[in-house]
This record gives sequence, structure tokens and C-alpha cells, in this order.
Amino acid sequence: MQYLESNYIMVIVFVGSGLMLLWSYFGSKIQGIKEVGTVEALQLINHKDAVIVDVREQNEYETGHLLNSKLIPLGALKGRIDELEQYREHPVVVVCASGNRSRIAAAQLKNRNFTQAYSLLGGVVAWRKADLPLEK
Repeated sequence: MQYLESNYIMVIVFVGSGLMLLWSYFGSKIQGIKEVGTVEALQLINHKDAVIVDVREQNEYETGHLLNSKLIPLGALKGRIDELEQYREHPVVVVCASGNRSRIAAAQLKNRNFTQAYSLLGGVVAWRKADLPLEK
């Protein structure tokens, strides 16, 4: 007990780190966001005509993006969500650099009753790592 009292800052950091790790793992599951890997995303794109929404910024998009993706930066998504209205019942794969912004965007779509909104796990980084095509 004396150790905890004399090292309380280290204990707080340790507990906080553990909670952040748990949230990163379970957070999307708690929110009900569906995440797909590159293989599942390809299946949705090739077999279910999924729409790809890239929520990165313009300069990130220009460095390479998934074929036929629609650029709607995360900060503009709420104001431009009507552009996706026709895809409300279709699979929508949301993409960002690493998967963080796409989770937020997929949650926004889910809250607007998009029934098949998916976040690409690992984002464009995972796509590149899987050696899948990007266009510039």
C-alpha cells in the first residue's frame, strides 16, 4: 500500500493506459460499428457494389485513394451526408488513414440510419500493406 501511495502518478498512468487500450479494442463494438478488414472490404466492393467514402482531407486523398472513392472529409460529413442518401440501404465502406476517423464517420452514418456502414480497419495504411491498388 505504501508503494501505491508513493507512486500514485505512475499508478494513474498505468491504469489510464490500460483503460485506453481497452477502449480502443472494445469501443467500436460498444458503439455497434462494423469494422471490416481489407479482404472483407474487397468482397463488399466487388460483390455487393459497396460505396467507398474517404473521410481524409484533400491533401491526404491526393497522395493515393481507393478506386472510385468519394471524398467527403470528416469535418464536412454532417453537412454533406445528403450526398450519400441514395446509398442508405447499400454497403458503405468508410476509409481514412488508419481507421480512427472512419470509425467516427461510420458511427455518424449509423446514427443517420445507414444500415450497412462499415469502417475499414487500419485504413489506407492497411490497404497499402496488403498491396492493393490506389489511384492518384
